[in-house]
Amino acid sequence: MKIAILGGGGAMGGLFGGYLARAGNEVTLIDVSRIAIDAINGGGLSIEEKDGSVAKIAVASTDDPARVGPVDLIVNFVKCYHTEAAIGSALPMMGPQTAILSLQNGWGNADRIGAVAGTDRVIVGLTYHSGTLLGPGQVKHPGTGLTYLGELSGAATPRVEAVAAVFRAAGIETAVTDRILDEIWKKLALNACTLPTSALLGFFAHELVAFDGAKQAMAAILHEVVDVAAASGVALDYDGRWAAITGLLQKAVGGKASMLQDVQAARKTEIEVINGAIVAAGKKAGVATPVNQTMVSMIEAAQARYLAAGRAA
Repeated sequence: MKIAILGGGGAMGGLFGGYLARAGNEVTLIDVSRIAIDAINGGGLSIEEKDGSVAKIAVASTDDPARVGPVDLIVNFVKCYHTEAAIGSALPMMGPQTAILSLQNGWGNADRIGAVAGTDRVIVGLTYHSGTLLGPGQVKHPGTGLTYLGELSGAATPRVEAVAAVFRAAGIETAVTDRILDEIWKKLALNACTLPTSALLGFFAHELVAFDGAKQAMAAILHEVVDVAAASGVALDYDGRWAAITGLLQKAVGGKASMLQDVQAARKTEIEVINGAIVAAGKKAGVATPVNQTMVSMIEAAQARYLAAGRAA
């Protein structure tokens, strides 16, 4: 399958792109970072697994989607606030049958993609793999898990089944679901609990379950997420979600949350489509979300400070 990965120079884009390329697919990593592109084209993409083994994978990378030509599948890993621009730049890679799979964090990315390229192209997904960018063209893979794919209509279409088959052949355990929005709520619960907490404390993934204060904060966030989901027509089981979240964190030793990576690199975070999405949905449903609002306020304050400092410099 001919595949383009938007945000391919990042941790998750590199991880999935590397796995898919190693399995024999024709993959191009699309990124705006010239340093990342040159490193990947010059020396390949390296993926360090949890056991310490390192794979070096040859894969093409470019900042010019027009050079790639039409592809079968575009996988979008860019930050939510870059979605419209990234999809717009990817238009030269879209043929009549090109599908666009969003594996991004947060809520609302399908609508953003659809507004630019058409909703009929969109496949929605999420993954429980984790990745940390060690340097240009260097990715650490500390955590594994299922990847879920689904059509917005809930139908098990030939195209979503074909994408799932390609992912499985690449060693990416993948399930197709007819209730993808329920799965997105489950992943949103994980992200809401872990990302701002990790970013504010500076903790690696496994450290979030090593200290009572961090666990108490995440538990309070999760209670609100479950209440908002219920008011929105989605049944999340608190105990089941808590067990899944803490179990994943315990296994992801050395994993660094994407929001912590953003804060440490002085980049804009995705807080608005994660905890901010819980707050917005809570307001719509009449459910109070004071803990999630506190997470939003604290991350936004930290973000405003370092972004202002960067502009002043």
